Order: sequence, then C-alpha cells, then structure tokens
Amino acid sequence: MMNGMNMNKMMKQVKKMQKQIEEEQNQLNKESFTGKAPNDLVTVTFNGDRTMTDIQIKPEAIDPDDPEMLSDLVLSAVNDGLANVAKATEETMGKYTKGLGM
Repeated sequence: MMNGMNMNKMMKQVKKMQKQIEEEQNQLNKESFTGKAPNDLVTVTFNGDRTMTDIQIKPEAIDPDDPEMLSDLVLSAVNDGLANVAKATEETMGKYTKGLGM
C-alpha cells in the first residue's frame, strides 16, 4: 500500500508540474522579443513561439545598388530576435529540463 500512496503523490506532482509548464509556456508565447540589426536599420519582433510579428526597415537600409546589404541586415535582426526568444525560453523553461539531459 505504501508504494501506491507514493505513486499517487508522484502523479499529482507530475500533473502539477505539467500545469505549471503549460502556464509558463503560454505566458512566454504572449511576450514580444525584438531583434535588431546594426544601427537599428532593421528591427524585427517575435512572439514566444518564434513567430515573426513585425519588421521595420529604415529607408537608409534600402540601397538599390546593394540589395545584399539589406538581406544581411534582415538576417542579422532575425537571428538576434530568435536568440532573444531562445534565451528567455531557457531562462523560463530550463528549470524543468535541468538534469534531464535535454
């Protein structure tokens, strides 16, 4: 009977943790994360589930003779934004995976 009680207690703790994880992930998904290229020429915004929700390009970033520069600026801003999402996700959700080898 002792094992059954321990198993029930453990299952309750697991369910509680699952609910906490879900709540924290939902909160994270509601947040906005900004990525910027050098000199803020391109700014992008992501939500917590890594969906880009906005992009702002300053006119001086658009050089018809150098389209590769704009591409580089967009890539820089996107990578910066995604890195910010990843950092916040690790800070928020990492406590649940710590020690699990994930």
